[in-house]
Amino acid sequence: MTRLVPDLEALLEPVTDGCSVAVPPDYSGVALAATRALLKRGVRHLHLIAVPQAGLQADVLIGAGAVGTLEAAGINLGELGLAPRFTAAVEAGAIVMRDATCPAIHAGLQAAEKGIPFLPLRGILGSDLLKVRPDWQVIANPYGSNDPIVLIPAIRPQVALFHARMADREGNVWVGVRRELMLMAHAAAQACVTVEEIVEGNLLDDPALAAGTIPSLYISRIAHVPGGMRPLGFGDEASDEAALAAYARAARTEDGFQQWLKGWLA
Repeated sequence: MTRLVPDLEALLEPVTDGCSVAVPPDYSGVALAATRALLKRGVRHLHLIAVPQAGLQADVLIGAGAVGTLEAAGINLGELGLAPRFTAAVEAGAIVMRDATCPAIHAGLQAAEKGIPFLPLRGILGSDLLKVRPDWQVIANPYGSNDPIVLIPAIRPQVALFHARMADREGNVWVGVRRELMLMAHAAAQACVTVEEIVEGNLLDDPALAAGTIPSLYISRIAHVPGGMRPLGFGDEASDEAALAAYARAARTEDGFQQWLKGWLA
């Protein structure tokens, strides 16, 4: 049953050490206020699943030592370049990197969404990814001849963590066109969501909103956290470019990142 919870501490109870957590890209609904709360708690050894790639959130979690395994198609800071703490961690072997592609991440989550063990995918054939992902199996198409196909195992996160525009008191969450958030909620065992506002009525009763609404069946916990995605932009609110650039400069070195992190968590 969906619960409207009073604060981030209650929202994040399901995210424990070693938990598998699905997170969205910077252009979607990134729960940065919740991320800060996780780091204040001192969470460790997360299996972070980027859907299908990530940026600031993943880089901060990795730099803070909260991630043990990362599954992603890529981690970067967009126009600000490489994600420095991610790059340093991979080069040092500090995290386990499970390389993927955008379609593969989506296929694995779609398999979980449908309750099936795998989903077939073609585009990976011929790539070196098959050498580093032994769990991606190549079989002969049973309905064709000389037609290999890759099987992507289901990805079932324990928690989907994201930020959304609004929720109602019934526990329905509106994400609009951000279908990756809907996929994450469908595939995960629990979805923990921060929202800009709580609205009255039922979002599913509004024909203009229903198609972009995740029903409460797929939502576990909701916390009202206005500005929960800052300094990233959200909706009509632009990103704080100065703050993002300051992060990118600081995170180029371990000492610089630790100073930035100390200030962010203060």
